Amino acid sequence: MNKKRNIGILIFNNAEVLDFAGPFEVFSVTSELNNFEPFDVFTVGEKLEPISAVNGLSVNPKYDFNNCPHIDILIIAGGEGTRKQMENKNTLEWIKRIHQKSEFTLSICSGARLLGVLGLLDGKPYCTHHEVYDHMKEIVPTGIPKHEQRFVKTKKIYTSGGISAGIDLSFHLVESLLGEQTAEKTAVYMEYDRKKTTK
Repeated sequence: MNKKRNIGILIFNNAEVLDFAGPFEVFSVTSELNNFEPFDVFTVGEKLEPISAVNGLSVNPKYDFNNCPHIDILIIAGGEGTRKQMENKNTLEWIKRIHQKSEFTLSICSGARLLGVLGLLDGKPYCTHHEVYDHMKEIVPTGIPKHEQRFVKTKKIYTSGGISAGIDLSFHLVESLLGEQTAEKTAVYMEYDRKKTTK
């Protein structure tokens, strides 16, 4: 195995559940099936207090902005809550700071809004939820929407489409970092059919 990577998943009120739970499951199961060597996966909130995700699921972030460890792979959940986070200076400054040192930064679904408002998608291709592309045109007019793709990479930034696309992106990254055999072992354990979603 390569070095152990810390994967921090940003959550907030009205985050879409599968946006953070899907990637959490893929990366944490991959780690579990490989002696917990590849990844340490955790959630991060602005504060150490429960967040209320879409449809009322209460989740406790493991870390807050002040005490979270170094993050190698940053995952930004989407959901209706991204609209409020676009105006949250603490969240935006934290994302910007973590992104500067991350190996990869991923947005799931409408999490692309937060990368867009930070100027990180200017002139770059991106994916998001099919109902968010019109809003993204306002946020990042120079961005290049990729409606037909599940996810797209530009340098170290990955953006992914609607809610379940975060699972596909997570498997793609596992395969890229650890190989096809490792990704397939996770998919078999999760009983997840990758055949229709692999690029």
